[in-house]
Amino acid sequence: MERVVELAAERLDWLFRGLLEHWGPQHWWPGETPFEIMVGAVLTQNTAWTNVERAIANLRRADALDAEAIAGLSPQALAEHLRPAGYFNVKARRLQAFCRWYLAQGGFEALRAQPTERLRAALLDVHGIGPETADDILLYAFERPVFVVDAYTRRLFARLGWIPESTGYEPLRRAVERALGPDVPRLNELHALIVQQGKTTCRPKPRCAACVLQAQCRHAGLPGSDGTTAREDR
Repeated sequence: MERVVELAAERLDWLFRGLLEHWGPQHWWPGETPFEIMVGAVLTQNTAWTNVERAIANLRRADALDAEAIAGLSPQALAEHLRPAGYFNVKARRLQAFCRWYLAQGGFEALRAQPTERLRAALLDVHGIGPETADDILLYAFERPVFVVDAYTRRLFARLGWIPESTGYEPLRRAVERALGPDVPRLNELHALIVQQGKTTCRPKPRCAACVLQAQCRHAGLPGSDGTTAREDR
């Protein structure tokens, strides 16, 4: 049984305000339609977003950026379009499974009518859709009040001293949602800001000297951060 995680709303508010002031609005998720956002969520697993953009551009050029077209392509043809996103054979199977499920459910309008928990459970039953991808789709395509947990979130929260880095996905997701409430724009922006912070500053080898959060971070200044003098706050 996973232990319950509690996060104070004041801490998350401090984090949100600090990152927003430093990085500015992130304008997530990039995509012209909700369906394109869903495709991006499936393809972004284990690759950089620039690679996903190239794969989506291939689909658009082939006039295949819709569920019917993707479901109807041969696996080989779809995989070739997805080649820039890496793991293209696996992602072709996953994307076709998603598109066939999407069509069988009646498309966007029918899915949008479902309550969040039922829709989340249905997404998790689709081949290749895990919790992070499902929550990306829920938050950014369907604008539901869920929080997306990723490796950047665990790393940042652990370094701040808020959680063990081994904290499970669901306890952490629920903790953030309890603290922030059903505030879709803030849940959207906070996840995007954490990704930006994780990609640029709170990296596996962190750049603590450039971090806007360092004054309240337990990890800042410890050996292996960026060569600064160790500072422990325990």
